[in-house]
Amino acid sequence: MRFELNNLRGDIYGGVTAGVVALPLALALGVASGLGPIAGLYGAIFVGFFAALFGGTASQISGPTGPMVVVVAGLAASLSGRPELIFTAIFLAGVIQIAFGALGFGNYIRLVPYPVVSGFMSGIGAIIIILQVGRLIGGEPPGGTIPALVYIPTAVSELNLSAAVIGAAALATVFLWPAAWGKYLPGPLAALVLCTLLGLTMPAAPVLGDIPSALPSFHMPVLEMDAMVIVLKAAVILAALGAIDSLLTSLVADNMTRTRHNSNRELVGQGIGNTVAGLFGALAGAGATMRTVVNIRTGGRTRLSGMLHALLLLAVVLGLGPLAAKIPHAALAGILVKVGWDIIDWRYLKNAHRGPRWDLALMVLVLGLTVFVDLITAVGVGVVLAALAFVRQVAEQQTRAIREMQFEPDSEEEAALLKRAQGLVQVFDFGGPLSFGAAADLGHHVRERTRKGRGAAALVLDFSSVPFMDVSAARAVETIATDATEAGKHVYVTGLREEVASVLAGLDADHHLPTDTRFTRRIDAVRQAVEDLERGRIEAAPNGVAPAPA
Repeated sequence: MRFELNNLRGDIYGGVTAGVVALPLALALGVASGLGPIAGLYGAIFVGFFAALFGGTASQISGPTGPMVVVVAGLAASLSGRPELIFTAIFLAGVIQIAFGALGFGNYIRLVPYPVVSGFMSGIGAIIIILQVGRLIGGEPPGGTIPALVYIPTAVSELNLSAAVIGAAALATVFLWPAAWGKYLPGPLAALVLCTLLGLTMPAAPVLGDIPSALPSFHMPVLEMDAMVIVLKAAVILAALGAIDSLLTSLVADNMTRTRHNSNRELVGQGIGNTVAGLFGALAGAGATMRTVVNIRTGGRTRLSGMLHALLLLAVVLGLGPLAAKIPHAALAGILVKVGWDIIDWRYLKNAHRGPRWDLALMVLVLGLTVFVDLITAVGVGVVLAALAFVRQVAEQQTRAIREMQFEPDSEEEAALLKRAQGLVQVFDFGGPLSFGAAADLGHHVRERTRKGRGAAALVLDFSSVPFMDVSAARAVETIATDATEAGKHVYVTGLREEVASVLAGLDADHHLPTDTRFTRRIDAVRQAVEDLERGRIEAAPNGVAPAPA
């Protein structure tokens, strides 16, 4: 493992500052997860240290994040009193992330469309806020979005005035804290200190209570048949969500540092961090955008900054546990409301009405599914719908090009030859990969084009821009060639790559694509077609209909 020491001072300052910012967030997220504040701190320590050590984004700070906490909180609600299964899910999520990285999935995870990412991130932000409303006024809301919403009237009727005052003070601090002051004292830490002091004067407000200050104990992964499906599903969601969250943060870090991260290595590093977290009773984590930005802005550039941030938190756990016991729940709830607010994609929501309506509808759909159904359904539905919409757009463009005969001769010679043919030789340039969305209509549109006027006697099919072909496209080409042959037209092929030819041959879709009319260059195919026409080797069929047999 290579370490760079040429930025040691900046890394120390960045790591310490990121650790200070991470402290209140780790405590708050640990409480919100249902595993307790110490699990949040250890999540920041283990994931933060090992993701920095083995990851692929030098300046990234990792630890518990809002999206990961939402999943763990839901799992904790389903497996109440069985923390060993929760930690098993976190361990398995880490293993899956390592597999993602080893198999090279990092480059594919980044292909999730922006409206889908925006929708589920905004949905997660909304969930975090909903789950904290009850705690802001002294209540203890149940896990789950809908139960937490239903609980709000109960919390209001049982209002704890001391907690409400502390919660209001925490909200005011995190939302109104001047950015200039944040360079010296981050808003979340200021809210934590001020509201804890305020809580000492209001003993009726619920507080964290005793926090262990010893090293964590080892948790051997366990699998029980009655909970296996729940655990495995949560592990997959944590792995995918953590991967997306981390790689999005990596892109932010790249933009700030003008560097380029290694996606697959980052997934391996995050996976190792979460694997260790699951073994030692810690909360799952991912790349944390706000902490990473703080680290970079205060000088952090290498993996040393992330490791130092984790070591600082370890020192806090071992020495300041008794002080953290006095922190009010309402103070942490106020901090988390700000976290949820920042996760919501307000920038896109403010400008979405100016963009494509389909993207806005997709974002709102994913947001709703995230809040009221579950994350994996939201992302799965969003990705499928976005992919289908994209295929539809590409298919429409390809079929429009064929229908409108958007073809320009490559040279003066080709233009002259086609003019001599008087429309009896028509060239079809497929113009790019043939999508399965366009394949269904491709044969119909080619047939319609060749029936116009006197009817084409020869078709030149140009595959020069077709790098690959699937079964749908191969069947479409077979249909075009078969229809042309049955209508008495001669088919000439040009630019057919070996990979495409092998697919056509393997599916027996090339029986009407004679090998003696295949050419490397299009001009050669056009020249041969015109020569065959002028020498009477082929003749036009009226209106594209094959001449009756003698």
